[in-house]
Amino acid sequence: MEQPNLKYIKELSGDDVEFEEKFISILKDEFPVEMATYRDHIDSNETHKAADIVHKLKHKFNILSMEEAYRFAVVFEEQLRTGKTEMDSDFNCTLVKIEDFLKTI
Repeated sequence: MEQPNLKYIKELSGDDVEFEEKFISILKDEFPVEMATYRDHIDSNETHKAADIVHKLKHKFNILSMEEAYRFAVVFEEQLRTGKTEMDSDFNCTLVKIEDFLKTI
């Protein structure tokens, strides 16, 4: 199972520690809000709105070097746009994994 990491952020920032810290700070600020918003939309059966949030979240998966999760999110986003939520449980596992990771950095 793939794990989130900072490899891409470190490559992007090079030796610029300030940039790296700012990037991580933005992730830590935005991710919990987007995760909660996603959950609210799923709980309210607002699948199109949930798809919009998945669209935002999937880019964070790439930033955290989670290519499989990104590909999964692409498919799930399309499923949500057709009203299907069957992939939610697996998607939520990825969200929790990232949430836990962000608490450690």
